[in-house]
Amino acid sequence: MGAGRIVRAAVELLDRVAKLLPRSEAQHLETGRTGEESAYFYLRKLGYTIVARNWRTPSRRGEIDLIGWDGEALCFVEVKTRGARSMVPAEYAVDAQKREELRMMARAYMRRMKPGITTRFDVVSVYVDGGEIELRKDAFGWR
Repeated sequence: MGAGRIVRAAVELLDRVAKLLPRSEAQHLETGRTGEESAYFYLRKLGYTIVARNWRTPSRRGEIDLIGWDGEALCFVEVKTRGARSMVPAEYAVDAQKREELRMMARAYMRRMKPGITTRFDVVSVYVDGGEIELRKDAFGWR
């Protein structure tokens, strides 16, 4: 059994144990956390090297769900999770205001990096009930 499978099995076991404990979190927050976890493993399976989860900075409100390398590109990943698929894809929830917030957070992160790095913004849509995950690479730009 590979290291990735062991980690995934351990996380799934902990999730099952957590479901037995009294719930102190709103259902939509639990759904979001489940989606982010699924997106994390999905991107790793695609070859991404994840370097940060739920990245925050004290100077800004908000967070970047996942930050990882896809080859030579540093990707800032927003995860949108829905219980089930509907007429409007989950990625549509990344509106102009959310995109601007993500750009500002990414700029704060990039201050720590060397100049000249290729970057992009990806959006992962997770539909928990159907077990579907969709990745939209380069979903929007810096402008």
